[in-house]
Amino acid sequence: MSVLICGRYRLNLQRPVVMGVLNLTADSFSDGGQFIEPSRAYAQAQTMLEAGVDIIDIGAESTRPGASPVSLAEELDRILPVLERLRDCGKPLSVDTYKPEVMRAALAAGADMINDVRALTMPDALDVVQDSRCGLVLMHMLDEPATMQIDPVYNNVVEEIDYFFQQRLKSMLIAGIDHQRIVLDPGFGFGKTLTHNLALLRKLNLFSRQGFPVMAGLSRKFMLGELTSKPVDQRLAASLAAAVLAANQGAALLRVHDVAESIDALKVWAALNEVPWQDNIILDNH
Repeated sequence: MSVLICGRYRLNLQRPVVMGVLNLTADSFSDGGQFIEPSRAYAQAQTMLEAGVDIIDIGAESTRPGASPVSLAEELDRILPVLERLRDCGKPLSVDTYKPEVMRAALAAGADMINDVRALTMPDALDVVQDSRCGLVLMHMLDEPATMQIDPVYNNVVEEIDYFFQQRLKSMLIAGIDHQRIVLDPGFGFGKTLTHNLALLRKLNLFSRQGFPVMAGLSRKFMLGELTSKPVDQRLAASLAAAVLAANQGAALLRVHDVAESIDALKVWAALNEVPWQDNIILDNH
């Protein structure tokens, strides 16, 4: 049984893990401003929990193309009240941040996973998470959010991201990070053209060949708008198709905005592939 160590929990990866997005931001590309108030964020989290979400991913700084950074104080002010209120919700809580100071505070407040768009490359980031049991998502991003979509170029996008992962994994294992804590995310839309994104989706199972689970975050993204000519609020059908295709290509975790609909779509995929859909979360008494 493949297991992901995720803070207070262990996740059975027999079926796809559904990570629900909770954006506490003013400028995220699809729902910026909707859940910036703690009460609305908590209500959205409850909706996701009732729908059967496996992990809630809390983020307070948009990393959409062209996004501007927020201050450390503002990011903490947004995250900590929601994180503390959800701490005992019964599901793992992920924090989407690249700042070591936020990681440290989030782990102290009960976070079970760190989802880092910079793959723990910031100074001190690896030191902060090294001795915890939190899950770690290492994502590939080309350049910076403000500039990443300005003519991104690769000789071979799949090979270059695979090499990036190999180098990051060496750093993780040298630091003594348990391999069962690590998830790889190729970073759809983070410094990639539509052609790059489709190449990554076709070869997604390549990245899991060393035994590390792969996460796909395709929900509502610009690439789906390019394919369907639909605005961001009309990309549900494309997002569900992308989630199912990613699962079919070996994605172990799916990061989604529309939790209930995504679970329904993935249950159909699971039935076709004779994968039982059951609770996959185990309280870790380590």
